[in-house]
Amino acid sequence: MGTEPLIPFNPQIIDRGRGPEISGTRITVYDILDYSTHGWHHTVIAATLGISSQEVQLALEYIEAHKAEVMEQYQKILDRDARGNPPEIEAKLAAAHEHVEEFLKQRAAAKEGVDAATGAPVRR
Repeated sequence: MGTEPLIPFNPQIIDRGRGPEISGTRITVYDILDYSTHGWHHTVIAATLGISSQEVQLALEYIEAHKAEVMEQYQKILDRDARGNPPEIEAKLAAAHEHVEEFLKQRAAAKEGVDAATGAPVRR
């Protein structure tokens, strides 16, 4: 029995509408660029993202070959991130957070055998 993999390993950079990404993953070249711009070595990036060094190298080569286009889009991503969420999204997030906090309060109270709203003991 040989040591050949059952599925040939041939990573590529593809675009399924989210920007250029490593085939077989949801990791974009912008993800790789985030780590790379912070000085991370390609082997550390690979280990962190659970991919091969070869895949990281492929993404880095793509970034270098398409530098102007990639950097323009990357800057747009950074700008959008810096703006944060619009107020209506922040309101939805706050409401969801309150809902989770209330749920956790009720669950903790149930474990202690008390009513979350009144603090009165609850019969089991």
